[in-house]
Amino acid sequence: MTIEQDPRWAAIVARDSNADGSFVYGVKTTGVYCRPSSASRLPRPENIEFFDTPAQAEAAGYRPSKRASGDQTQLAAHHAQLVADACRHIEQAATAPSLNTLADRAGLSPFHFHRVFRAVTGLTPKGYANAHRSRKVRDGLKGQHSVTAALYDAGFNSNSRFYEAADQVLGMKPSDYKAGGAHNAIWFAVGQCSLGAILVAQSSRGVCAILLGDDPEQLLRDLQDQFPKAELVGADGPFERLVAQVVGFVEAPALGLDLPLDLRGTAFQERVWQALRDIPVGSTASYAQIAQRIGAPKSFRAVAQACGANSLAVAIPCHRVVRSDGELSGYRWGVARKQALLERERNGKS
Repeated sequence: MTIEQDPRWAAIVARDSNADGSFVYGVKTTGVYCRPSSASRLPRPENIEFFDTPAQAEAAGYRPSKRASGDQTQLAAHHAQLVADACRHIEQAATAPSLNTLADRAGLSPFHFHRVFRAVTGLTPKGYANAHRSRKVRDGLKGQHSVTAALYDAGFNSNSRFYEAADQVLGMKPSDYKAGGAHNAIWFAVGQCSLGAILVAQSSRGVCAILLGDDPEQLLRDLQDQFPKAELVGADGPFERLVAQVVGFVEAPALGLDLPLDLRGTAFQERVWQALRDIPVGSTASYAQIAQRIGAPKSFRAVAQACGANSLAVAIPCHRVVRSDGELSGYRWGVARKQALLERERNGKS
């Protein structure tokens, strides 16, 4: 297909504002990218290339035009407002709304809404609904007298549907979760790294804790507080290799950490944690920026609380979140460790 045959070219020629947000185009001769409805002089077709998002255009070396820069700021704010409204609707609905229902409320096509929602929150609409329902189940099991009451309050319409999803929702049987994690094994080991003592724990679903500190015994007590009735099992040889892998990642973040994680948080916390994982190695973001990215621009304090609730040091890189002025703020495992992690990431230590 030639550029002239591409429907996106027709949108550019027509300066169609309805196409804004669905793609941008880069102009090879000027090095800038524009939205479809841009009033800029129409470029020659052979001098343009299409991108799904401004981020892709910038990764290819293009810079936003002055008009596009202002437009993108307004568009981002608009998208954040639409997604925040969709999140509230999901949370208040008795059952999870369909993608078409959410898209209709936002005035976008299902495909476009799905992409916008995921870009803002880091989750799909279905993923967000599942995370919210998971939190309601966990909260209900802590306070309800029966598993049945908790699952119906969370929006599951039948026992069978809930029990099919129980492992994904809770990481264990509902009755075991209600009993504080009884009958579930957590494997753990304590080692040493350049940042002090480190404890790594793993459930049957993945790594569930990476704790840093000065006192190994205190780290074990913290793990016991996190899983008060689970069976804590001292590591064997194969698990020691996993610990070595985590320690290697702490020492050289550029290596990456490709391990399954067992995340257990509220819907909001999981949105924050996903946004943290999207911060590139060697970069930082402010609490306000993270709040903006997840569609809750006024919730920067709640973002800070979600960072503090993170029990997977380094794997969920809350050390990359700083104050708006760039200065370091609090860190669950100590500001000195936060500074050390950031320095070795910036220096590309490997």
